[in-house]
Amino acid sequence: MKRILEKLAAERLAKEEELQSRLNALKKENLHENYVKSLEKFKLQLSQLENLIKEKKPKRVIGLKTQPFSETQILSLFHELFQQLHSCLELEIKLIEKTRLDLQEIIRIANEVGEARDREWDALGSNHVGLIFKSLEWRVEDLAAQCEEARALVERANWLRAKLEETLVALGERPSPEPGPIRETLGALRDWRYASFENRFRGSQEKIREQLEGYALLFPAGCKVLDLGCGRGEMVEILREKGVNAFGIDLNEEMIALCQARGLPCVKGDLIEKLINLQDNSLDGLFSSQVIEHLPTQVLELMIDLCYLKLKPSGILILETINPTSVFALVQVYFLDPSHQKPIHPQSLKFLLETAGFKKIEIRYSAPLTTERLKEIPGTDERTTLINQNLDALNELLFAPVNYAAIAWK
Repeated sequence: MKRILEKLAAERLAKEEELQSRLNALKKENLHENYVKSLEKFKLQLSQLENLIKEKKPKRVIGLKTQPFSETQILSLFHELFQQLHSCLELEIKLIEKTRLDLQEIIRIANEVGEARDREWDALGSNHVGLIFKSLEWRVEDLAAQCEEARALVERANWLRAKLEETLVALGERPSPEPGPIRETLGALRDWRYASFENRFRGSQEKIREQLEGYALLFPAGCKVLDLGCGRGEMVEILREKGVNAFGIDLNEEMIALCQARGLPCVKGDLIEKLINLQDNSLDGLFSSQVIEHLPTQVLELMIDLCYLKLKPSGILILETINPTSVFALVQVYFLDPSHQKPIHPQSLKFLLETAGFKKIEIRYSAPLTTERLKEIPGTDERTTLINQNLDALNELLFAPVNYAAIAWK
């Protein structure tokens, strides 16, 4: 629809420019002034002819005396005046005919401008009506899905399920590695290797800080926020600079050492165990960037349930991950990291948050691709418009933004 509207707008502008150009050309020709001069000349000659007819014996001045014209001279004078009058009439007729043709052309172009405007407004109206009906459809579906009685039952069931999961984990249902010098050494080596991988492929700390700044604005100063999988601590650092009581946890010992070297309150640990040990309704916010794609489905579901329990009413949870609806992001970013478990579709993550009890959920995309996108073809004809529409569809499939975040409010 966007391409159709652009094409109609271009057609309307072309017609308006043609009309304005035609009007400017008429102004330069100055037909009115030419017409007035011709009319004055015509009136003067007509007056001379009338005077000549009124006089029975027209006279002429020769020296100091007046003598009557001869018959031949009078006929010659009449003939000369008629010739001049005929020339004036021919000029008048030409001016009138040219004016008629110019006006006819201007009326034609003006009608085409009106038709082009009508087509554009019809298309805009159809587009707006479609958007309105789609919006109403979404509202009806949302209202149907969130009836108060059903909502209360779902929230209660989710709360009971999360508490049962928490109890099972506390009783030792989740397997944990046995401690030992060899395992600890291997763990340290793996942490070092993955930290090197992050430094090479994810980008510098300055670049990551720029990407996370927008999320930091959602946490007001003075609130308490936990960063799950804090990595090198970029988000914890940003939040603390803004007056937020932020702290982080991560399993990677190498990254935690980097955080602590900068004085950040980040500790090594398992995010599930950390959430279990927190009191319910104790946090204002929870944040996690590029972590959930590393988790098995059951662990992810448990994490979301625990996040809901630990957040205060109106608390906010932000989960950022790679956007699998972008083929570029899937191939060039997601499959680059062998530790990823499975891509998470935005609608799947939204569903998990809804069924966990979160009332309001927003999907926000980030890291847009610009230089990689297919370039559109110049032109507004029907074929070019169709090709550009297809290019737009391909761009949305191949080069959608690399990341997305699910932002949920309790």
